[in-house]
Amino acid sequence: MSKIYTIGFGPGDQNQMTPQAVQALHESDVIVGYNHYFEYIGHLSEGKETISTGMKKERDRAKSAFEEAERGKTVSVISSGDSGVYGMAPLLWEMKEEQESIIEIVVIPGISAMFAAAARMGAPLGHDFCAISMSDLLTPWERIEKRIKAAADADFVTAVYNPVSKGRFWQLMRFREIFLQFRSPQTSVCIARNVGRKDEQLSFVTLEELEASMADMFSLVMVGNSQTRMICDRMVTPRGYYNQEDQGKDNPGRKIMIESFRTILKELDVEDQSLDKTWVALHCIHTTADFGMNDLLEIRNDMVARLHKAFYSGKPPVIVTDVSMVTRGVRRATLEKLGVELKCYLDDERVKEKASEQKITRSQAGIRLAAEEHPNALFAIGNAPTALMELVNLIRNGKAHPAGVVAAPVGFVNVRESKWQLKFGCPDIPAVIVEGRKGGSNLAATIINSILSWDDALAMHPGEGV
Repeated sequence: MSKIYTIGFGPGDQNQMTPQAVQALHESDVIVGYNHYFEYIGHLSEGKETISTGMKKERDRAKSAFEEAERGKTVSVISSGDSGVYGMAPLLWEMKEEQESIIEIVVIPGISAMFAAAARMGAPLGHDFCAISMSDLLTPWERIEKRIKAAADADFVTAVYNPVSKGRFWQLMRFREIFLQFRSPQTSVCIARNVGRKDEQLSFVTLEELEASMADMFSLVMVGNSQTRMICDRMVTPRGYYNQEDQGKDNPGRKIMIESFRTILKELDVEDQSLDKTWVALHCIHTTADFGMNDLLEIRNDMVARLHKAFYSGKPPVIVTDVSMVTRGVRRATLEKLGVELKCYLDDERVKEKASEQKITRSQAGIRLAAEEHPNALFAIGNAPTALMELVNLIRNGKAHPAGVVAAPVGFVNVRESKWQLKFGCPDIPAVIVEGRKGGSNLAATIINSILSWDDALAMHPGEGV
C-alpha cells in the first residue's frame, strides 16, 4: 500500500534532521512542500519529483500528496520543525478522513522550532510551558487572547509562534500588554530568529522592553515564567532540583520558618493577591505575628522583582539604612555571597557634625550624606520618618535616584505623612511601603530578606541565609 510520510525536517540545519526523516526522504518518489523549504533539505531531494507551492497553499499540497500516493508512489510532505506542531500532519489526517482514503500516513517527528530555539537560549523550558501562535488567519483573535490570558495567569513559560508579519503588526504588543498584567516587567524574554540557519540571531530582553519591531515571521519569541532568570548570559527556568536538595539540608531555623509560613497561609486569604505581595506579607507576618500586615503593604513599580534582579546582577546596589538595627536583621551571609554593601551613617562623625551645624536630626543628616556617596542605593527606612522625608526631598530635587525604597518608619509624628510624601511625591520610584503608623527596623530588614529570597517564592521555601 502507498504511503505518505509527513516529515518535520527541524529548524533548517541538516545536522538537526533525524535519521528517520532522512531515511523516509530516501524512500520517497515524490517530495511535496512549501517552495522555500526545499533549500533546507538540499541533496536529499535530488532525483526526486518535487511539488512546491507558495504560502497559504497547504490544502493544495495535501491534495497533491494524496493524488501522487494514489498513483502508487511513496510521498513525503515536508514541514519545518515538527510536522505535528503548526505543520502539515493535522491537515493530512483530516483529508484522509474526508476522502475515506486507505493511504497510510506515517508521521516522522522533527525538532520543533521552540525546542531548537530553547537549546540555543539556554534552558527556558525547564518547567511547565505552552505554545501560542499569533496568527489569526484560521483562529479568531478572541480565542487567541483567551489562551494568552490563561498562559499568563498560570505562569507558563510561553513560546510565541508567528509573532509578527506585514499584516500582523499589533498582536505581539497586545500579547505583551496582557502578560504585563500578570508578570513582572523584568520577566526574561528571548527573540530567536532563523534558529539553525546561517543568519541565526538571539536577542535577550525583558518583557517591558519587547517590541514588535524586534521580531518577524522567521522569529520565535520565548517568554519566561516568574522563576526564569539569566544564568551566564543564558535564559534558564529552574525545575526545582536545587530547592529539593536544599530542603533536605534545611537547618532547624529554616524548617521552623517553613512550618510558620504554612501555618500563616492556612489563615491568610491570598487567592486574588499577587505573589510578590504574598511573599513579602508572609515574611512580615512571620516577624510580627500580625495578620493585619497583609493589608498594610503596598508594592510599587515591581519593586520586589526589580531589586531581586539587581541584587543578583553581579553589580548589586548598596543598601543604606536609617538606623543600625535594620542592618542587624538583614541576612549577612546572603549579602556577602552577593557582594552587597550594607551601610548605616547614623554614627558617622561627619553626620554628627552636619546634624549639629544644620539643626537637623542625625537621621536626616545620615540620609543626606548617603545620597551624596550612594545616590542609587536601596534605601531602607525602618525607624525615622524624618529620614524618609529627607530622602523624598532629595529625590524630588534630583540629588538621589534610589534603586528602590523600603518605607517602614514607625511612630506617631509625621509617620503616615512621610509615607504619603513618598507615595504621591515620587510615584515612579520602586518601593515597598508599610502603610499607616506601623513599621520598624525588624520590618524593614525582613522586607529586604524577602526580596533577596524572591526566587524561592513559587516553591514557598523561605529562609535562605537563616
